Amino acid sequence: MSDLSRQDVNRADRLGFDDAIFTLAPEGLGSAQSALGRTRLRTFITLRWLAVAGQTAAVLFVAFVLRSDLPLAACLAIIAASAWLNVFLSFAFQSQRLTRGWEASLQLAFDTVQLAALVAVTGGLSNPFLLLLVAPVTVAALSLSPKRAVMIALLALALAAIMPLISLPLPWINGAMVELPPLFHLGQFAALAVGVVFFAVSAGRVSQDEAKLVRALDAASIVMAREQKLSAIGAMSAMTTHELGTPLATIHLVAKELLAETPEDDPKFEDLTLLAEQADRCRNILATIREAREATDIVHARVTLDALVAEAAAPFKGLGVAVEVVVRPSEDETDSRPPILNRSPEILHAISAFVENAVSFADSRVTAQASWTADQIMISISDDGPGFSQEVLPKLGEPYVSERSEAHLGGGDMGLGFFIAKTLIERTGGRIATRNRTPPRSGAIVQALWPRAALEASALD
Repeated sequence: MSDLSRQDVNRADRLGFDDAIFTLAPEGLGSAQSALGRTRLRTFITLRWLAVAGQTAAVLFVAFVLRSDLPLAACLAIIAASAWLNVFLSFAFQSQRLTRGWEASLQLAFDTVQLAALVAVTGGLSNPFLLLLVAPVTVAALSLSPKRAVMIALLALALAAIMPLISLPLPWINGAMVELPPLFHLGQFAALAVGVVFFAVSAGRVSQDEAKLVRALDAASIVMAREQKLSAIGAMSAMTTHELGTPLATIHLVAKELLAETPEDDPKFEDLTLLAEQADRCRNILATIREAREATDIVHARVTLDALVAEAAAPFKGLGVAVEVVVRPSEDETDSRPPILNRSPEILHAISAFVENAVSFADSRVTAQASWTADQIMISISDDGPGFSQEVLPKLGEPYVSERSEAHLGGGDMGLGFFIAKTLIERTGGRIATRNRTPPRSGAIVQALWPRAALEASALD
């Protein structure tokens, strides 16, 4: 290889981050919820180009097809301002970057002012295209925080309110002048105000619901990642005990044989005794790990229904509230043996979450009851606390975060934890039902119902 080629190779090896042809802007996204409320610059640029094209087509159609007398130069200048902004943004920033909240607010504020200016020079409140001011407000409600979206909506209404003072007459055919009564202008403004409020509130609610759902699913994925990590640790422990069992048994056997053949006055006798004792101790430790339920391989584990419910409720016993586990077949079920199920981390976490919340709001007792028929398996968690309040009960299953102190005063609720547990139950093929206990008894009941085949499917392998 020539010296010049070696220099090229060495230079290529030294190329670093700063020498890259195209570097991607850091998004700063730590989770799914951190992307909420952020829109890519490319989206704003694309929408603005569509607006430019539509505005230009409309102005040229009115001027040359309808032959209306409108200020064509002023209209094209206002449209050109949007086009130039797009050109500047395309060259100054990378189009795939996510905009910050204040950047998106400034762009939508510009779009609102630009559209209001175009409407003002073409008739103001007399122009039927006034309702297009709803567009940037709707985009703001979908992509910005509620505070910023309200500012964009107020800006649109303020610009519409001052149009009677600064707007030009409505263009008409053959230069005729059209004077619409003030009542019509008032109706136009009222229609705009109603449209702005309706679309802003509707888009904002949809955006907030989506944000809550994404946050909750993000939290559910974190919970499942933790549960799967614990399951993996248990599986690794089981594998370790299995793999170490044979060589450790060999060591223990050899140590015992050497100890039997060595006289007690031999200097090696004490070392061999210690070696045999420590080998026996290691065997006992591995046997303890092997017998523990948590150390079994999750993929091949089997557990009876009563053991599953007992395991989910075990961490919450001894916390000042009596936790009772009741497992019995349904009245029409002849087989009294509890079904054998897959030991599912999803079901364990969900049932544990229900028991935890019941313990939090119970006065003295929580009952975890499991029953089965030939076709279904049902687990019910009930308590003797205040029960679900009438305000909370319709919201159960929605991804919202509750305040436990306030909830306990007006009746218990489960907030985000309930949503995560409900999601995990549904992933395993189950359904959730909630209700309060029938008066005069007080308390809440949460029931999970599965098709029996869904939980026993792999148990037949």
